Amino acid sequence: MTELCLSQDPAADALLSRDPLALLVGMLLDQQFPMERAFAGPRLLADRLGVDTLSARDIAALDPEVLLAHFQGPPAVHRYPGSMATRTQDLCRHLVDRHDGRPELLWSEVADGLALRRRLEALPGFGAQKAAIFLALLGKQLGVTPPGWREAAGAYGEDGSRRSVADVTGPASLAEVRATKQQQKAAAKAAATTR
Repeated sequence: MTELCLSQDPAADALLSRDPLALLVGMLLDQQFPMERAFAGPRLLADRLGVDTLSARDIAALDPEVLLAHFQGPPAVHRYPGSMATRTQDLCRHLVDRHDGRPELLWSEVADGLALRRRLEALPGFGAQKAAIFLALLGKQLGVTPPGWREAAGAYGEDGSRRSVADVTGPASLAEVRATKQQQKAAAKAAATTR
């Protein structure tokens, strides 16, 4: 089993490493929120639900108000607990309806990287960029490498890149990813002011 180091918290990373739904929910939560806290969110949610592993079926069937209360905390699972509780439940319902509640079927039964990317893009709360990053994470860290996966992941799939969570394997690589993102923001800002 691959040991992920995305949240920088051993208990949260252990859950991400063994539970495909936790990893998928962590990726869902990774927006407008510090990456480490987003990927620690599934552990916090599992603790509040009193379970060792998240279940798409259980979350899909949960009363939305109960799920919201779990997201609100304190501490909150995400800075936008209401919308993220809804997105998490929508994601779980999608998995139940289309993949027997088993997120690993998203990537275990695909012909190639492009098919996997399309499956990821179809997930509630995922767009093209999030799908590409998650595809790169699967390929780089979990050995999910259908033919053409790097091409389907775009720049995020490049070997040795430091662009996203797909490249985070510890504190040093996390700092490198943050530096790359800061450089990209500064370049975008400079380009916008010269127009």
